[in-house]
Amino acid sequence: MPIWILQKLQKAFEMLLYFSTAFLPGIDDQMEWMIQTLEDMLRAWELDFKQAWVEQLELIEFSYNNSYHSSIIMAPYEALYDR
Repeated sequence: MPIWILQKLQKAFEMLLYFSTAFLPGIDDQMEWMIQTLEDMLRAWELDFKQAWVEQLELIEFSYNNSYHSSIIMAPYEALYDR
């Protein structure tokens, strides 16, 4: 998609777009931290549940979304549902 289309959408919807590339992982440290955290959680669950870890993905997601995140000073669940 050409950049000018994204710029027009950004202006029309009054939003800010931040671009990063997959080939420069150091650009977005927060995203890298989240990915590393999720990898660690998946690795730990895989060790506990062996072949049944796929069925546990919803619990992993729930656990991550209910854990405190210093960047938003609350859990993502709290930020989304204001509770």
